[in-house]
Amino acid sequence: MLPSGGEVPPFPWREAMAIGFGVLKLSSREFWALTPRELAAAIVGLTGRTSAPMDRAAFEDLARRYPDLESSP
Repeated sequence: MLPSGGEVPPFPWREAMAIGFGVLKLSSREFWALTPRELAAAIVGLTGRTSAPMDRAAFEDLARRYPDLESSP
């Protein structure tokens, strides 16, 4: 369980295998030999993503602190 009381989401195996096998072209042996951290690093290298996208609460906090962002065209 998360500190906020929410449940930990299950690991996205389907997506991980799709990237590992379909995009990175790993063999089963190579894929299953990876640690989750190694797989995450490979995905970041592939996508360039380094952090999770901003969630709604973070956006609303940012908009409160910088109200001019809300009125941008």
